[in-house]
Amino acid sequence: MNDDGKALFLQIAEAIEEQIVDGTLSEESQVPSTNELAAFYRINPATAGKGVNMLVDSGVLYKRRGVGMFVAPGARDRVLSDRREAFADRYLEPLLAEAARLGLSADTLTSLIRERAEHHTPPTTEGLPR
Repeated sequence: MNDDGKALFLQIAEAIEEQIVDGTLSEESQVPSTNELAAFYRINPATAGKGVNMLVDSGVLYKRRGVGMFVAPGARDRVLSDRREAFADRYLEPLLAEAARLGLSADTLTSLIRERAEHHTPPTTEGLPR
């Protein structure tokens, strides 16, 4: 797991969400068990379970008693919607505030973003056990 100060259970949840977003885990596919996640990441099963249960509580995953956890229908759209909202709050608001302080117009800011986006390479996703 990362050493970015974020709680391990949140990192587990985000890793699963990332695989849902990138298509590695599709709707109705089974996700690794808490014991598999714990063994893979060398963490306590309760910690892995907390991350998985967070996704169950938010409707991204669902449980089949005695079978395991599965990706819920519409999970990808739900995760993307939540991430877009968080993105706007976390990045766009401070960006717009700083642009205003610097006197950058919306057109200038848009041009800067387009220029950077043309040369950007997206990061790869961290794998989960399968």
